[in-house]
Amino acid sequence: MTPSSGRRTAAVIALIAPLLAVAATLETTVRHFGTFVSFLFVVAVVTAATWYALTRRGLLRVLAIVVAVVAALMMVLLSLSLFLAQAVLLIVFAMAGRFALGPHSAAMMSGGPPAEPVPAARKGVLLINPRSGDGAAARAGLDAAAASRGIEVITLGPGDDLAELAEQAVRDGADVLGMAGGDGSQALVATTAMRHGLPFVCVPAGTRNHFALDLGLDRTDVAGALDAYTDGVERVVDLGSVNDRIFVNNASLGVYAEVVRAKGYRKAKIRTWGRLLPDLLGPEAAPSALEFDSPEGPPISGVSLVLVSNNPYDLSRVGRSGGRPRLDTGRLGIVAVRGARPAGEFIAKKFTVRSTADVPAGVDGEAILLTPPLVFRSLPGALRVRVPRSSSGGRARTATLTRRDLNALVRVASGVPAV
Repeated sequence: MTPSSGRRTAAVIALIAPLLAVAATLETTVRHFGTFVSFLFVVAVVTAATWYALTRRGLLRVLAIVVAVVAALMMVLLSLSLFLAQAVLLIVFAMAGRFALGPHSAAMMSGGPPAEPVPAARKGVLLINPRSGDGAAARAGLDAAAASRGIEVITLGPGDDLAELAEQAVRDGADVLGMAGGDGSQALVATTAMRHGLPFVCVPAGTRNHFALDLGLDRTDVAGALDAYTDGVERVVDLGSVNDRIFVNNASLGVYAEVVRAKGYRKAKIRTWGRLLPDLLGPEAAPSALEFDSPEGPPISGVSLVLVSNNPYDLSRVGRSGGRPRLDTGRLGIVAVRGARPAGEFIAKKFTVRSTADVPAGVDGEAILLTPPLVFRSLPGALRVRVPRSSSGGRARTATLTRRDLNALVRVASGVPAV
């Protein structure tokens, strides 16, 4: 349908907002050049002080923390007015853009084809890890919420094999399989669902729930995710694998993996990071044995961190740095860091890491040991995922201006339908 005058006006406002944001930045830089230079200097001080605070011990660490905090406060004061202006313009862009494009527009939404409505599960089964998220399932009353929807619940007990419980649920006739727990548990049950071609339901009852976030679920409404069984929509998403182990989010090698596998990490995460980082990144740290081929040049070695994600992260996304706009590109995202400096960032269908010894890895937050070579693969469209119809349709919203959004807004501003 031809856009109304209100939507056309909103489209014009949405197009102007980012231009004003750029203009405000340029105006501040030109008129207050001294302040701009001071800001850059303070950013450098914050970066250096933070690095020393993470990789040193004793008095030097304490002094670095003090310097980092003071410099960070100065950075906020120097940029406060510009930050507020940018934030207001971003909100104007997002609100005006969404109104202009309409609630059913494909623009302003990241993702592939829209999710399709599906009938209610005949025999939905939900596996629950009661220890995930410090008891998030119990706090949300998942048992009762599932029973009210006719969903069978299987609670993981001490010594139980989660993968075997999922396989048994399939043998008993489950036609929709779900998991309430952290990302590591999600990956195990998703593997079973993939193997049998069953729809999978992600219930965000873990600590961070990255997979749920990128599926467009409301992580604060744990019980609400169960509506995927009774009033859901379905789409297919990719999975990743490393040496045939499936992951839904990412696999990390190097510093993160070493910390995750350390004794006491689960009970005292921050303390463990503070205790180990000087040994892993400090001046006395042993050189890394990890090596891989770069598509843009010679092999890369000596990296302290390699992160391989199931679909690339978008580190530029405002308000959700590190999220994945899409889960269906059929690509892996690879980020490598050497010390405090980036060593490489690229996208690939397959990725191999070499090493002279077994490699500790954090796969969806679970510590494991892998035998090299480590072969990472993207598994396009491997998993059928159901989410509640009331969610964002399995696609994560973003306020980032893309070329697709720009074209759609220009069409509406011109009086032409966006889609």
